[in-house]
Amino acid sequence: MRRLCWFAAPFSAAVFLAVYLLPEEIWMIAGGICALLALPGLLLRGGERVRWMAAALGLAAGLCWSGLYSTLFHSPARALAGREETVSAVVKQWPTQSRYGCAAVVQIRTPEGRTVHALLYLSPAEHVPLPELRPGDVLTVQAQFRLANTAGGVESTYYYSKNIQLIAYADEALVERPERIPLGCWPAYVSQALRESIARIFPEKAAPLVTALVTGERTLLSAGAYSALRRTGLAHVIVVSGLHVSFLVSVLSFVLGRNRKRTAAAGIGLMFFFAAVAGNTPSILRAAFMHSMLLLAPLVDREEDRPTSLAAILLLVLVWNPYAAASISLQLSFAAVAGIYLLGDPLYCRWTRRISPGGRLAQRVARPVLGTLAASIGAAVFTIPLTVWHFDSISLVSPLANLLAFWAVSVTFVAGLCLALLGLLLPGPAAAAARLVSFGADWIEWITRTLARLPFVAVGLGSVYLRLWLLLAYALLALWLLWRGEKKRFWFPVGTGALCLCAALAFHTASHRSVALSISVLDVGQGLCVAVCSGEENVLVDCGGAGGLDAGDTAADYLQDLGFMRLDRLILTHYHSDHAGGVPQLMERMEVGELVLPAVTPKEPLRREIEELALRHGTGIRWVAEDTVISLGDARLRVYAPLGAGSANEEGLSVLCSSGSFDMLITGDMDAVTEKRLVKYGNLPDIELLVAGHHGSKYASSEELLLATAPEYAVISVGYNRYGHPAPETLERLAAAGCEIYRTDWMGTVAVTVRGGDGP
Repeated sequence: MRRLCWFAAPFSAAVFLAVYLLPEEIWMIAGGICALLALPGLLLRGGERVRWMAAALGLAAGLCWSGLYSTLFHSPARALAGREETVSAVVKQWPTQSRYGCAAVVQIRTPEGRTVHALLYLSPAEHVPLPELRPGDVLTVQAQFRLANTAGGVESTYYYSKNIQLIAYADEALVERPERIPLGCWPAYVSQALRESIARIFPEKAAPLVTALVTGERTLLSAGAYSALRRTGLAHVIVVSGLHVSFLVSVLSFVLGRNRKRTAAAGIGLMFFFAAVAGNTPSILRAAFMHSMLLLAPLVDREEDRPTSLAAILLLVLVWNPYAAASISLQLSFAAVAGIYLLGDPLYCRWTRRISPGGRLAQRVARPVLGTLAASIGAAVFTIPLTVWHFDSISLVSPLANLLAFWAVSVTFVAGLCLALLGLLLPGPAAAAARLVSFGADWIEWITRTLARLPFVAVGLGSVYLRLWLLLAYALLALWLLWRGEKKRFWFPVGTGALCLCAALAFHTASHRSVALSISVLDVGQGLCVAVCSGEENVLVDCGGAGGLDAGDTAADYLQDLGFMRLDRLILTHYHSDHAGGVPQLMERMEVGELVLPAVTPKEPLRREIEELALRHGTGIRWVAEDTVISLGDARLRVYAPLGAGSANEEGLSVLCSSGSFDMLITGDMDAVTEKRLVKYGNLPDIELLVAGHHGSKYASSEELLLATAPEYAVISVGYNRYGHPAPETLERLAAAGCEIYRTDWMGTVAVTVRGGDGP
């Protein structure tokens, strides 16, 4: 490794340390202390002195730059936070529609003359039209400001990693449109033109995926399509990064021929313009820097030094924005490249040595297949720890899915980009050609949806058996890498790991199906979804959520992780989106045997949609107008008919689940008045578990209900919200009743296991 690597790697490590662990107040002080560590290096000689001093100065520079960056760019934001000011702002990206208006990234000039980036939410008064905003527009706006240090109500560096320092809220804005589009806004217009061109020329079914592949814009993808990509390990193909840049450089090299200087000059310019079109995300900047080094290295007579290249590129990205260290896409991108370099390439070389040099057909067929497989394995080995850390799940079919879809991804990206550009000039011929090449997008969608419907495609790491398997798998890989014998077989750790995985999955499913009752209040944000399993049977009570989570996906993930291909019953307490909004996606992913629905509000749009879904999927409906008893393995569900009147909350169902001496009560969103009726007419027993009504609202979980049922445990299914859920009064009532309280917003999914009906 070169001297640059000894400086760049500690620099990057220091930035990660600052962003994740150290208080911001001591960044500069810690940097000064690290600078003093360079002094002992003066006692060393030769290369050791250089490496020691480079590492110490790299640590110092990383910490000091993080502190300086915060002073330069975040101090103006802090000065503006908590205030309402009239400011001038320039729109930097195309706005997106929000629930209350629109949201746009803007560059604000503060009253002190400094500039900061903000996410502006513009919510005009009722019957007042939204202004039509475009990149480059100059706004005069009176807004309220807060720091962008939270996301979903939780402290987070999500916005900081995107170079957004403030969140602003305004009711109106005075818009001034410049005569000429500012140069810095050209990439945004090119990106919008590409999206519009793709929408015009590609079939409606293929256009969203092509748009995602070419521009990284995935908002047009349906929830089901994105979920399938995520579960099969193909979500990386719609995050514009190294894969797309390598395709772009390959096409450019083919067009320009073997002239290295011409290819390097054109390629570097094109890559960085394409990075700007894709939004200058950390992952695309990493790819642009990496391929620029690869193009420049031969021209300056330098060898390729991959560790130095990776370290130097990470340094450049973090100099641009130290908070990019918190970007998940950046972490996964660098980990994937490191895995391909350190493991994928050696595997590919090892495998291809066995191909006969004279077998041209075998080489043409086997080399691309082996290259894709080796790269997928290498990337997976290095990215799985990060995936587990951030998402607590891994895709088990990622190498297979990448192998089957890689050719289609390359064809669709290259053809989609070329035809989108052609469609700007000749939309007719471009549309005719687009119909021919859209088979690539259709293939990707078919592969992902087919694989995503299988059980154990992606598994969560909540089970101790799966965590132990993961540790064993990496131990086997480490032993294989350290083994120096001649008969070194890669398939030994793979085969042993696969056998151990099968055993872990078997123990994992048995641990849930061998108990009398397994209950999980799933973390679906501000909503409710309760999974109940007994033996080989299962049921869901409600399926809705908010806060960026699709309850249908969450529920299907949970059930498929347990090996269930089918949901026996889905009980919906009422027809609000936070209790039933995930039904379409759930029924898209899993067969549902029966819907149990309240026979109320026939004109409710969500009820009509669910009825149409049931008809389309051949799912039976049981309308509940009187109390109904449903068997579930060794357990029994009593579904209480609607007891209230008025709103959908009061006209909903409630469910009592009993197994032996254990009882659980789910009341949906019913209020205290309806709870009194349930106590009066429901013949409720003492219960062990209460799923608190209406997400902990002060109007639910009344004292009368708590006195009548005497629950030992209470679970509140709640997420980030503006309603004040759970209410302090409710928490006080539950605590006074002797309940042990659990919350999904703090603890995630809450699981309860009942063994032999003796209690949790």
